[in-house]
Amino acid sequence: MTEKDDTRPITAGGFSPASSDNPEALTPAGFQPLDPGKRLERPPIWPKLILGVIGLLIAGVLFFLLTARSLEVQVDAIGEAMIEVEGINVPLGKRYLIRPGRYQISVAVPGYRDWQQDVLVTDADSQQLVVTPAILPGRVTLLSEPPGASVAIAGQVIGSTPLQALNLEAGPTPLNITLPRYQPQQELLEVTGRGIEQTLSVALAPDWANITAMAKPEDAAVWIDDEPRGSAGEIIEVLSGKHRLSLRAPGYIEATIDLSVVAGVHQVLEPVTLVPAAGVLDLQSNPTAANVTVDGEFMGLTPLSLELTPAREHRVQVNKVGYSRKSFNLALDKGAIAKRVVTLDPKLGNIAFELTPSNAELFINGRSQGRGNQALDLAAVEQRVEVRLEGYASQRLRVTPREGLEQVLTVALLTEAEARKAALKPEITSALGQSLLLIDPLAEPMNSFSMGASRREPGRRSNEVLHNVTLERAFYLATTETTNAQFRLFLESHDSGQIEGNSLNREQQPVVKISWQQAARFCNWLSIKEGLPPFYRDTQGIIDGYNPSSTGYRLPSEAEWSFAGRVEGESYRKFAWGEDFPPNLPVVNVADNTSALVTGRILNGYADGYIVAAPVGSFPKNHRGLFDMGGNVAEWVHDVYVIPSANAQIATDPLGALKGDNYTVRGASWALSRLAELRLTFRDYGASGRDDLGFRIARYAE
Repeated sequence: MTEKDDTRPITAGGFSPASSDNPEALTPAGFQPLDPGKRLERPPIWPKLILGVIGLLIAGVLFFLLTARSLEVQVDAIGEAMIEVEGINVPLGKRYLIRPGRYQISVAVPGYRDWQQDVLVTDADSQQLVVTPAILPGRVTLLSEPPGASVAIAGQVIGSTPLQALNLEAGPTPLNITLPRYQPQQELLEVTGRGIEQTLSVALAPDWANITAMAKPEDAAVWIDDEPRGSAGEIIEVLSGKHRLSLRAPGYIEATIDLSVVAGVHQVLEPVTLVPAAGVLDLQSNPTAANVTVDGEFMGLTPLSLELTPAREHRVQVNKVGYSRKSFNLALDKGAIAKRVVTLDPKLGNIAFELTPSNAELFINGRSQGRGNQALDLAAVEQRVEVRLEGYASQRLRVTPREGLEQVLTVALLTEAEARKAALKPEITSALGQSLLLIDPLAEPMNSFSMGASRREPGRRSNEVLHNVTLERAFYLATTETTNAQFRLFLESHDSGQIEGNSLNREQQPVVKISWQQAARFCNWLSIKEGLPPFYRDTQGIIDGYNPSSTGYRLPSEAEWSFAGRVEGESYRKFAWGEDFPPNLPVVNVADNTSALVTGRILNGYADGYIVAAPVGSFPKNHRGLFDMGGNVAEWVHDVYVIPSANAQIATDPLGALKGDNYTVRGASWALSRLAELRLTFRDYGASGRDDLGFRIARYAE
């Protein structure tokens, strides 16, 4: 057989049967069971566990080292820093190996506030964290010589020296140290901080100098800035700066010296000799206002305080017209004060008073002497005489009795109406030739009247509120508007201009393009020119008030203008020319057919012959003799513009507010044509001038 054929089948048990041809073949052995008293021994497991843990640790360390990042922590502080980093990290000096993530890091340095913060470690290989902890305050002690100085930091007073163990923040700290009578001092203290104790001691410099004032008499008192400080010859401490030193002694005139004191620079002033003070005589007389002479020199009228040269005799005389003279001699010591009351004896004269009506009451110098005719002995000086009786106008006059001479004085009273009428002129003329007519409301059938218009009246505007007023004071009103020629006497440079080639600047045309202020100042100028008290209060060229008691020239009040234009007996005029609208004849200068190219709006079918303003007085006057009340130019009146109240109390002689922003305008003009504008109740307002706005003057009669 071939080698291939030499193979033998393997029997169960893994062994092949024995063969005589193969002496080395395995033969089966007999089965012997184990000894039941013995077990099979296994190797121990803990060495493997230790090796596994070590392997894991090595793997973890390798993983940490491969994934960790370098974080350097720098602490900007003086001293050793204690650093704590949350989480797994490997400190390597100032560096820490730490995996990316967010960690809380704490830093503590002596003298600094503890620092703690969450820090993000990124994937960058090398990272740096700079920590600057806050410095703790320093403990500072502040001293001054002398103590008690006030210490301020940044303007805030923190106390007075000595100040112990103040907690101050580190760094430069400006200190302001002040103490009365010492020079203020500023210090810049560099506070170290970190709880370190520091002491600052400041010596304050005195803020005064020694002043010595010498005087005769030597007992003179020294006053500094009106406060007593000592006597002449003494050393007085005076604060630096400007001062007023006074030397005073009884019976002497005070001497003053202006001091300029520099701290630490002592002064001894030149000796001052005080001048003896005059004696003072307080002189009064009965009656008062007597003439006083001293040694023949007129000194004034009693009561009077006289300074007399001391230690010599003076001759004092007191006299008054109508009284006997009195005189006396007087000598006063220096600084002495004396008081004298001299009663003068009157020289008498006899006056017989004859009064009509016979029951009138007689007053002499304001004192009642009884009623009816009487003869009185009066001092031979001017006497103020007044005779009164109810229902009659009082009469006041002055009379001077004559010693030893009998006089007769006859006084006949007039009724109030008679007196008023006798005193008032029906017409006056201004210094510029302007004619003014008297309007006396009390002499007319109706002096209480309505201003404004009914709501039902065609053309009525909302500012024409019906309200009642009363006029009692008589007044004068110019018959015409003020002309360019008249106004240029006040303001030579004024030019009323022209419009569309039509002049507004001719001499007899009404002045226009003037403000209310200019019109009021013109009135004051005219008053002064005639010696009348100005009506308007002028403050540096601005009219800001008025004096209602003045009889100087002014603008008419709105109530006066309305009364003069509208009230006719016991009825009212609607238009300046009457009741017809439009007027049939040329009775007023308004926007007529010829004015179309200038005004744009006209009163159709009406022609007055003037395109713009006409010479004043060119049209018929109204029922009072006044021209152009309903046309030519609108007119400024006195009153500040307001819309009146229908429920207000009835005002008497109203003048309105003292000043305002806008003033009232009354009357129509050459530029107006509408029904609402031509009515006499039409009201407008403004403050600046217009080319169709002028004024006329007025003044109170009494």
